[in-house]
Amino acid sequence: MRPVSLKRSTTAPAHRLVASAVRKPYKGFMIVRSLIGLGAAFLAPLAQADQSSHAVPQAPSVQEQAPAPTIYDVEIVARFPHDESAFTQGLLWHDGALFESTGQFGASTVRKVDLATGEVTKRRAIPSDQFGEGLALWNDDLVSLTWKNGVIHRWRASDLAPIRSDAGYPFQGWGLTRFEDTLAASDGSDTLRFLDPQDYSVQRTVSVTINGRPLARLNELELVDGLIFANVWKTDFIVGIDPQTGHVKTVINLRNLEGPALHTHDAVLNGIAWDAEDRRLFVTGKLWPWLYEVKLIERISSQ
Repeated sequence: MRPVSLKRSTTAPAHRLVASAVRKPYKGFMIVRSLIGLGAAFLAPLAQADQSSHAVPQAPSVQEQAPAPTIYDVEIVARFPHDESAFTQGLLWHDGALFESTGQFGASTVRKVDLATGEVTKRRAIPSDQFGEGLALWNDDLVSLTWKNGVIHRWRASDLAPIRSDAGYPFQGWGLTRFEDTLAASDGSDTLRFLDPQDYSVQRTVSVTINGRPLARLNELELVDGLIFANVWKTDFIVGIDPQTGHVKTVINLRNLEGPALHTHDAVLNGIAWDAEDRRLFVTGKLWPWLYEVKLIERISSQ
């Protein structure tokens, strides 16, 4: 990322800041509050059932305690219009434009969006019985997940023409991004899976942890300067994850961003795009009227 400015914080320590973001239980999921005493704390994992018994290679065990993550606030650089009917699931920057995948049964799409106006310049519908999810760029193709349908779609980036659709993916689809020669995928748990980009077989997995504790609800993903940035579902935070160890290295507080005027439980922060050439970071949310370019400001703790 571009160099960050350092500002001395006068707010509460990180463990109080982040713990305050915990939401109420949603549709039967119990969110567990937890403070981690050795530095910045975050959200404990959701209680959830194991989604698969497939055996895949695990990341090597790391014995040493990882350093506490660096906390960032954001400064708004610019604000752009965003389709407030878009249930944003995936977002990326490519060839001078935004590409976005949206969800909801009967309304899921993959689209190309003009940054300045928010206008959708190209759009392809995902079958109406499927719930669209994360989006990633692989060479000249866009790859999009579905939530529980087990289908992964492939589109030509130049015109969004469908290339192929593959059924049988055995996990929930949430977020997706490219990492080296794989596609990194989330499923709402603390696990990231690294997939073969052609047949989507799992090459390895890593458990994401913050100060030694699993961090679940990983949603939209974007690779930014070697870290995988992930929205944490139902919070106003993005975490930066080391793809090799799963350690959370950064926590980004976006609570100062304005979302929709009428806030609903679905209208949550989700969507990260990184313009590597001009070093611009974009974020938005589901059903948000705005998309923001933001600059990261490192927080200097007063304690």
